[in-house]
Amino acid sequence: MRLDKFLKVSRIIKRRTVAADACGSEYITVNGRVAKASYNVKEGDIITVTYGSRKASFRVKQILETQSKEKAAEMYEIVE
Repeated sequence: MRLDKFLKVSRIIKRRTVAADACGSEYITVNGRVAKASYNVKEGDIITVTYGSRKASFRVKQILETQSKEKAAEMYEIVE
């Protein structure tokens, strides 16, 4: 699954276009490297999102094409 779609489906970022823009602006890294929106997310990847001066890291637990709002948090675990 593409990185921008994973961020949207898991509800880490609300909209896919915002997720794609964040990837293009180098606010998203995967496993310590800046990643494009087209990056293919795999289970076990660590995604770091930079929000201004704050950073949040997530480990991908499972990849699902669609997910309900209540269960979206099951797709990842917070690392930091």
